[in-house]
Amino acid sequence: MSDWIKAARLRTLPLSLSGIIMGSFIAKWRLWGEGGIWDWKIFALALLVTLLYQVLSNYANDYGDGVKGTDAKRIGEAEARAVASGKITAKQMRNAVILFAIFSLVATVALLYLAFIPKYMNEFYIFIGLGVASILAAIGYTIGKKPYGYMGLGDIFVFVFFGLVSVCGSYFLFTKTFSWDILLPGAAVGMMSMAVLNLNNMRDIESDRLSGKKSLALRMGFKNAMLYEMVLLQFPLILILIFLALNGFIQSQQYYVFIVMILLIPMAKLRRKIMSVKEPKELDPFLKQVGILTFMMAVLTAFGLNFFK
Repeated sequence: MSDWIKAARLRTLPLSLSGIIMGSFIAKWRLWGEGGIWDWKIFALALLVTLLYQVLSNYANDYGDGVKGTDAKRIGEAEARAVASGKITAKQMRNAVILFAIFSLVATVALLYLAFIPKYMNEFYIFIGLGVASILAAIGYTIGKKPYGYMGLGDIFVFVFFGLVSVCGSYFLFTKTFSWDILLPGAAVGMMSMAVLNLNNMRDIESDRLSGKKSLALRMGFKNAMLYEMVLLQFPLILILIFLALNGFIQSQQYYVFIVMILLIPMAKLRRKIMSVKEPKELDPFLKQVGILTFMMAVLTAFGLNFFK
């Protein structure tokens, strides 16, 4: 069981939860202002769905990289994945991917049934399509004849699914409406998710070169990937600030809402530490730190909007 838990890579879970928390609690704040109802059961199911997607993605990546031999070329015990190390066979991991794909689909249907049936049938079918697309995206990063993670397209998919779909989709589950300003926090979470993926790819840049995995970091080179990382870590809080400003919190002098801006200090320190790294393997500890900062960004935004009323 411990090998399966390690393969699930629990340190990635706060990152996957961030978009749901961000979108759901922005919806809660907006519904409160309009006299609407926020259903905690939708929130709980949305968290379950995103956790299943994340575990599915991690198992699929372990399987895909394992059978392609990518993980075998990684240096250091910390990066010895389950399939590559032989702790879990490829067949067992493939079966786990299939099982979690089924779990994810069932949970998605349950969530959408609760959110949309019977009044919003068109929206139900549209979100079923998004759910299937999310499952396929989770699997297709490293699995298949042309996995998009091996073509340098992972950053785009992470931005779309971890950011825009997660935040905007969870917001829509509650409000049944779309507002253009929700793209700002969606993009903020998306960029932080891209920052985690880019750090991962920078760390594995040499092993990916040997295995033929042409990640965006490999295509750009280590130095340019580092500059790209700084951009990704610079803009999320700016986007959140713009979102809050557009919603009138500066004019109304409700400055407590800007509590999320206390993350400017740890974000600045983190950028300096990452910039000082010379060897790719030294980047590994920062993956967890960026994930936690993403989670804190979502939680503090939710807290500022909903708990200072």
